[in-house]
Amino acid sequence: MSMLLNVENLNIDIATGAGTLAAVQDVSFSVSKGETLCIVGESGCGKSITALSLLGLLPKVAKRTARQMTFDGIDMQTLSKRRLRDLRGNRLSMIFQEPMTALNPLHTIERQLTDVYRAHRNASRREARQRAIHLLEKVGIGDAARRLDNYPHELSGGMRQRVVIAMALMCEPELIVADEPTTALDVTIQAELLRLLIDLQKSFGMGMIMITHDLGLVSRIADRVIVMYAGQVVESASAEKLFTNPSHPYTRALLGSVPDPSHPRMKPLPSIGGTVPSLLNRMEGCHFYDRCPLASDGCRRPIELAKIGEGHEARCIRPGEAKVRLKVVA
Repeated sequence: MSMLLNVENLNIDIATGAGTLAAVQDVSFSVSKGETLCIVGESGCGKSITALSLLGLLPKVAKRTARQMTFDGIDMQTLSKRRLRDLRGNRLSMIFQEPMTALNPLHTIERQLTDVYRAHRNASRREARQRAIHLLEKVGIGDAARRLDNYPHELSGGMRQRVVIAMALMCEPELIVADEPTTALDVTIQAELLRLLIDLQKSFGMGMIMITHDLGLVSRIADRVIVMYAGQVVESASAEKLFTNPSHPYTRALLGSVPDPSHPRMKPLPSIGGTVPSLLNRMEGCHFYDRCPLASDGCRRPIELAKIGEGHEARCIRPGEAKVRLKVVA
């Protein structure tokens, strides 16, 4: 497969009154055409800010550096604002986590969809409207022509999210970034939208980055997975290898916290003890040290992401050595 996106040693630092927040540290990944990469981890691990950095949507107080960040061979670090705008929303799009804040409450659905298309494709209003109707129908919104006259507050949460997906697809992007696109929706709507995203990806031949904390979802759609914890990648592997041979204690802990609906009697879910460390100023050693049952003095030294198998890396001095024992929630 042809590579679309390549990111090497991405760092994002945020200046705060208490010091520099090292939000993302030496993160590397790539995405090929037609491939789905899932980025997983608990809240605050750096998933969303990594995604925002790809589109140049970081806050002004954030500083992004990388050894390499290319999209289809284009160096994204040297792009002017104008060239970045030409790329963003056109060849590279994003589905944001909360549709009510992603959509402008003051504009109709038609304007928000057609503005994207007309800005990038120099199309007439009529052409843009027809494209919007086509995509609203594609994402499962009935009576699409009438819905174009609606404002976001007139639509349900599921319909708003479908509109956001349609907006991201207006210009047939080559890569789409989906930041937990079903978080606020009920389970039935989540399943529908996930099937929709998978079908659309196949139909359009897009690469996709899915940001989520739902490992059940990851098992169904991912080709490859990176697991992030406290701003770092702690494990990277194909989806098959990650689920059959999780090698970092944090990955094993996440998998151990997933309920098994097939079990006749649901057991109490375990949890990961302790708290996520502060990212103010850079830490030495393993970021998972204080919560890991396998921790030793050697974990206090800097640990690199190391190859432990073909296409499989982990940031641990004892990868896969023993099963993680988790505290059970009463």
